[in-house]
Amino acid sequence: MKFQIEDVTVYFPYDNIYPEQYSYMVELKRALDAKGHALLEMPTGTGKTIALLSLITSYALSKPSNPIKLLYCTRTVHEMEKTLAELRLLHQYQLRHLGPAARILALGLSSRKNLCINPAVVSAENRDSVDAGCRKLTASWVRALAVENPNIPTCQFFENYEKAASEAVLPPGVYTLQDLRAFGRDKGWCPYFLARHMVQFANVVVYSYQYLLDPKVAGIISKEMQRESVVVFDEAHNIDNVCIEALSVSVRRQTLEGATRNLSKMAQEINR
Repeated sequence: MKFQIEDVTVYFPYDNIYPEQYSYMVELKRALDAKGHALLEMPTGTGKTIALLSLITSYALSKPSNPIKLLYCTRTVHEMEKTLAELRLLHQYQLRHLGPAARILALGLSSRKNLCINPAVVSAENRDSVDAGCRKLTASWVRALAVENPNIPTCQFFENYEKAASEAVLPPGVYTLQDLRAFGRDKGWCPYFLARHMVQFANVVVYSYQYLLDPKVAGIISKEMQRESVVVFDEAHNIDNVCIEALSVSVRRQTLEGATRNLSKMAQEINR
């Protein structure tokens, strides 16, 4: 269905809308007009995700001269995939009504564990092991050595992505993590590094809280994002826990004891 909220034509992919959804959209539009902040709450199961996506994408379509980037932050990969599935349904509806003018690029970004397609790496048992396995094959110094010694293993998917250079792009569309992996296998490109590159050009990016809240991660992934972005934190009551986790350091007693022994040895050498 289509309806107006002031000067914005809202494209909503269902035949009926709850009163709560309409009120949610009205308040959200006021926040966008004011370029301010909003804290919005809806009852569980009343369709807040599709209401939010419908209003923000419709708002962006109504202002083609002032492109808006949507950064949608979720807590889990499951929530990320659900959001992208809703967005795909909405995007198909907008394409039916507006044609090519409604085309966008939307994608999810997650860890190597969820995007890697190299069997030798992704088979590792946990995320840290996958990250380490990837770096062993893609680090610049490893690749430099591999030029001299072909027996040194590298990642063919990453090498193909690097060789493609400016041709390594995603066509317009909505891409879930599964879609990115399938696209990577089809092209022979690494979907993780492709997604990291394409977030700069995407209209909608769906990713984890950490990509904005954790300084270590945000400094790598989100620093190139345009300032005129709409940022949404889904299930925002989890933000405090995510911030505490991101800015906390866990140190094992074994590590502290080892550091103490090393300091004692250094002190003995200095005092000789």
